[in-house]
Amino acid sequence: MAFRVLSRKTLSLSKNGGLGYGNVRHLQTFSLPDLAYDYGALEPVISGEIMRLHHQKHHQTYVTNYNKALEQLDQALTKGDSSTIVKLQSAIKFNGGGHINHSIFWKNLTPVREEGGEPPKGSLGWAIDNQFGSVETLIQKINTEGAALQGSGWVWLALDKEQKKLSVETTANQDPLVTKGSGLVPLLGIDVWEHAYYLQYKNVRPDYLKNIWKVINWKYSGEVYEKECP
Repeated sequence: MAFRVLSRKTLSLSKNGGLGYGNVRHLQTFSLPDLAYDYGALEPVISGEIMRLHHQKHHQTYVTNYNKALEQLDQALTKGDSSTIVKLQSAIKFNGGGHINHSIFWKNLTPVREEGGEPPKGSLGWAIDNQFGSVETLIQKINTEGAALQGSGWVWLALDKEQKKLSVETTANQDPLVTKGSGLVPLLGIDVWEHAYYLQYKNVRPDYLKNIWKVINWKYSGEVYEKECP
């Protein structure tokens, strides 16, 4: 991550997608994260071509436009241009959400040879069995919610820190999970935008959802769960 001095204020995304400001000296700029595996490492579940385009083109576009919107916001803040500040909120939410969501998504995936698809163990595995009955039942619920989501968006396994329980959530477009509740922590997110699967699965989203579990990194989800719910 690169930092540069822009102003005395920075922003955060609130539950309703609005902007909040705090008195800090640096505004963070963002860069495309590296993947922990090669583009072709998730084949045959997700093709190398899809992974390359998804990462290099789609995610990079969100990062570029997010940084651009933040720079425009800084200029508007300096000028006291309230109308521009308000107008920029949608671009910051969409592109910032796209960056946040995809950064989680890449970590939620791992090759089969590196335990991709291995069922969750430890405290997360116990919590899933306790609340949903089995991992298979949870997967079926996530697949059903993801397939039913109209248009583009994401389906999530979340930890509700306030209720101290797991929940399955969906968000539209590139809305990050925080827009559904500040106490929701993303453990697992699946991208159901067509760019995530169309080149391989065409318009059959259920097939994509069925197969992606073969490369899900439950180990990462379990580590997040144990950190957030010790």
